[in-house]
Amino acid sequence: MRKAPSFGSWSGSFLIAIFFIVLMWTFYWAQHLFEFNFYTLGVLPRSTSGLVGIVTMPFIHSQRETEHIINNSIPTFLLISALFFYYRNIAWKVLFSGWIFTGFGVWIYAENTGAYHIGMSGIIYFLAGFLFTSGVLRKYLPLQALSLFIVFLYGSMIWGIFPMEEKMSWEGHFVGLATGTVMAFVFRESGPQRPKFQYEIEKEMGIEPPDLEGMYYERLRLMKEERLRREQGIDESTAEKPKVIYEYRPNPPTNEKNGLA
Repeated sequence: MRKAPSFGSWSGSFLIAIFFIVLMWTFYWAQHLFEFNFYTLGVLPRSTSGLVGIVTMPFIHSQRETEHIINNSIPTFLLISALFFYYRNIAWKVLFSGWIFTGFGVWIYAENTGAYHIGMSGIIYFLAGFLFTSGVLRKYLPLQALSLFIVFLYGSMIWGIFPMEEKMSWEGHFVGLATGTVMAFVFRESGPQRPKFQYEIEKEMGIEPPDLEGMYYERLRLMKEERLRREQGIDESTAEKPKVIYEYRPNPPTNEKNGLA
């Protein structure tokens, strides 16, 4: 069986996740220190000025509701840590791609009501969708366990993709989840893979496996013949073998008169 893939380190994964948390809180504190309208760094759908929000939207949170950034900090930390631990070889590609496509999807898909879309929620839905779908597709036990963990913790988030609350960016949730699912299919051949058994490797190499079924039935046939011989009292070691008798006859005498030689 092929060697199981190695994952990243939890310490390194935690540091990367903490880096993003620090950026979120830095922007949040800056909103209280400066008079600049930071909400304009969010995504304003189908507006040229709102394009900058594709990159900066996840770092901007409601200035009046501290609960908004607190609720986003914990899942951001857990999901980014899981991404960089289990998918260390492709984690940056996945995160960067999902970040851009989620923001761009909100810019295209969301209704332009003059309101800016802000917060890390879209990226959280993206990470949850990617980790869950990818674990299911790869059929690898540790990643499947991660999928179940995601469902256990954030399964109720599925309701967030519907327009249930007026001030909630359900479009960001929906686009994030859809982007994560698509990214899981795009990167399904990259990163950690389920270890392969020897017969799977030989099949890929074009090596024909032995006919185990035929060998099994041939063995049964031989055992059946042996049993029948024993039942009939035939023992090959003591059974009388056929005799061959050789008889010597000399050549007839030579008759020179008859011209025989």
